[in-house]
Amino acid sequence: MEQKQIRNFKETTRRLFQLYAVIPFSIVIVLFFIFTIINGRMNLTQKTIEAADSINKSMAEVYRQYDEEMNRMANSPAVINYMTTHLGSDKVYAEFYEFNNRQKVKSIFHIVDTNGIFRASSDSPDALYASFAFGNLINRISQKAGDTLTEMNSFRYSHDRDTSYTFGKAIIKDKQTLGYIVYQLYESDMQKLIFKQNNEIAMITDEHHSIIATTSNVTKGSLNKFSPELNAQGQALLNGGTYYMYSKRIPDTPIQVITLNSYKSEKYTYYTVSVFILAVSLLLWIIIHFLSNKMSARNSESIDKLILALAQLREGNFNGYVDIQTNDEFEILGDEYNVMLDRLKELMNKNKELSELRTIIEVKQLQSQFHPHFIFNVLETLRYAIKIDANQAQDIVMLLSRLLRYSIGNDRSVQLKDDMNYVKDYLKLQQIRFNERLEYRLTIAEETNHVYVPKLVLQPIIENAIKYGYQHQSHVLIDIQIHPSDGNLLLEVRDNGPGMDEETLQQLNHTLQSQNNTTPHIGLYNVHRRLLLLYGETAGIHIESTPGKGTCITLTIPYEME
Repeated sequence: MEQKQIRNFKETTRRLFQLYAVIPFSIVIVLFFIFTIINGRMNLTQKTIEAADSINKSMAEVYRQYDEEMNRMANSPAVINYMTTHLGSDKVYAEFYEFNNRQKVKSIFHIVDTNGIFRASSDSPDALYASFAFGNLINRISQKAGDTLTEMNSFRYSHDRDTSYTFGKAIIKDKQTLGYIVYQLYESDMQKLIFKQNNEIAMITDEHHSIIATTSNVTKGSLNKFSPELNAQGQALLNGGTYYMYSKRIPDTPIQVITLNSYKSEKYTYYTVSVFILAVSLLLWIIIHFLSNKMSARNSESIDKLILALAQLREGNFNGYVDIQTNDEFEILGDEYNVMLDRLKELMNKNKELSELRTIIEVKQLQSQFHPHFIFNVLETLRYAIKIDANQAQDIVMLLSRLLRYSIGNDRSVQLKDDMNYVKDYLKLQQIRFNERLEYRLTIAEETNHVYVPKLVLQPIIENAIKYGYQHQSHVLIDIQIHPSDGNLLLEVRDNGPGMDEETLQQLNHTLQSQNNTTPHIGLYNVHRRLLLLYGETAGIHIESTPGKGTCITLTIPYEME
């Protein structure tokens, strides 16, 4: 047979503390890591959206100012006068430079007549005379019928200055087109405007996805269009990297702002957090290991005291009290152990007394239940019955044999129905002796049949009722009632005998409460003392008696089904 392995309490406590400390810590680490991921995504999304909103607001203001400026300049008296008289160019230039100097995004200014001749320009137009693209631009402006033309186009000027967006409008007087005014915005200024510190890539595109300005050339595809490849999660794939992309159209314009931020920064955050978690985990494990050793050593000290006390108890030392002063459950356990020792001593004394009492009870039962006079009287009754009524004689023999067989059994506790069968046989024999002078009634609640009671517990009570009942009268009535009440079983034996006066009743009650009995009331005392020792102070005998009316003796025992 395999021997059961005994675990050391100190080691078990240490391991449990470590386990219960690591579990919540692990949960916190996992939650912290998840929070870091979610927070990183939220931060990435938030800064991308905030950059797009900021750029959108700035570009909307630039677009609005240039749109208003186009309408103002196309209807400016100075511009119209210059186009009709070719005089006052200085006023036209003054108005342009006054506006342009206020702008975050600077521009190049042109005024062209209907023949394609440059009447005013803030930069040398030499390269534009033969430009097919600029000619088409003027042609598209002329087709707008007084509306402002806005479109993405790219022109290069001196000193490698590039423009990327154009505003154009016809100059009309009296429904006659005098020429065209053009503003071309510098690409470099627009790049400065869309650059945001917390944002990686920003760009502005038109309604055809053509890039007007961008902070990174990796966004430029064929024909200068932005057409990124998207993965299953809708993330943009650019130059081998994965980006979160957000786009927002500028209200009432064909321009939209696009911002992108790489997920690579998130990975660096994850690496940093992972290193931090590992370092913290190592530190906490060292702390947990130290604290678990301290706690297990402290708790095992109390357990060691209890084990030593139990070893002394096993050796028979009932004075091995423990002294634990930890202000916790171990102190309570130690106090309860000390109480247990006291209780154990008390129970041992009671068991010794109960053992002695059982011997007395057994002797008394044999003497009182089958007193020679009782057996002699039964045999005399049997002798006469044999001559007069053979059937009655047979009943007497059967009853007496059952009584003898039941009384010599070794059972200490029996079911109520079995003990009541004995009582019925006993009363039947007594009734055969006394004929109509003895009358008895038994009222037993059916649910109490299987309740366990001490063996022969009612026989001494019934014997007393018969013995003292015939002293002053010729007819005796014994009424036995058994029923449950408030968790107890009540066994009442009532007779119509002479009863007892108050003094005799008090003396009898005093005898029942004493631990040593020197009176002739052996039967009642033994039953009462036996019930106290078996069931405690709530059990025992209660006597009520009225002179001339009879006596009622009530036995109270716990309602036990086992």
